[in-house]
Amino acid sequence: MSELPVLADSVRLADDGVYILDRRVFPDRREWVRCEGVEEVARAIEDMVTQSSGPYFAALWAMVLAAREAIDLDGPDAQAYLERAGERLIATRPTNNHLRKAVHAVLSTVEGTGAALVESAWRGAVAGDERYRSRSRALGRHTAALLPDRATVLTHCWADLYLVGLVTGAREAGKELSFYCTETRPYLQGARLTAETLAELGIDTTVITDSMGAALLADGAVDALVTAADRVTMDGHVVNKIGTLGLAVAAHAFEVPFHAMVQAPDRLAPTATDVPIEYRSGSEVLAAAGVAHPAIRGHYPAFDITPPRFVTTVVTDRGAYGPDDLADYYLEDR
Repeated sequence: MSELPVLADSVRLADDGVYILDRRVFPDRREWVRCEGVEEVARAIEDMVTQSSGPYFAALWAMVLAAREAIDLDGPDAQAYLERAGERLIATRPTNNHLRKAVHAVLSTVEGTGAALVESAWRGAVAGDERYRSRSRALGRHTAALLPDRATVLTHCWADLYLVGLVTGAREAGKELSFYCTETRPYLQGARLTAETLAELGIDTTVITDSMGAALLADGAVDALVTAADRVTMDGHVVNKIGTLGLAVAAHAFEVPFHAMVQAPDRLAPTATDVPIEYRSGSEVLAAAGVAHPAIRGHYPAFDITPPRFVTTVVTDRGAYGPDDLADYYLEDR
């Protein structure tokens, strides 16, 4: 299958702004939210219009919008404007470091003023887009190499282009995979995004509730737990969508490997204490569950942290590493 799934191209730059496919209503509806400027993109990210790697691409193209907004400013003022725009975008969702990387991809290339500024920002965004996709494909191939043919994979939340890369890598290696996808409360990204994309790719896919994962692992129905990671610290802690920790502990208990996919461990996060965990409004949990009584509170840490003792492998674009060996990732940079 040569065509990419819908969610692999869900953020687009146009003359009148950035268009973001609204993942809150996908796949029931395919609606695009138009953001005219940086602030609108930032609010769309905060409001969960896009998730996973979506904010990375949204931030890339939002920085081009920032350059357009700064087109009449002189050099120092234009640079300052772009830096403020980048700070606003990075602050939208602090746990995943994709946003910081996207902003850096553009800020590291911008130069000049006027049309030249916009052109240089656009080149930086294009390079950042291509780099992310290339690294995701490499990451997928390395992950596929860890799985046996006809493996049954349990996954949690939406692994985005990492997932697409995994499926592509498995096919290139002549391997056939099947998946169990947790619903992933409260936004149901696993049921609405992961399962939909796997089905688009022609993969055998089953949706389960979040509470079923441990039972599947206990029954021997799963060959590997494979998730993306929003961030991996240098000492091997895996930060990902809330619920990952419970699945990783269950996988460890039943001797099922847990492979966490991330393009690279984060050198700016030596330990788990260096990663801010985003807490979203508890109302999001209550709304998804249909709770209406005013005396009931909701609690929603959006991410959890899996200690390295429950992680079998951290798979990167440079290959697979044990959680205690992540410093080796950067050896080839020396």
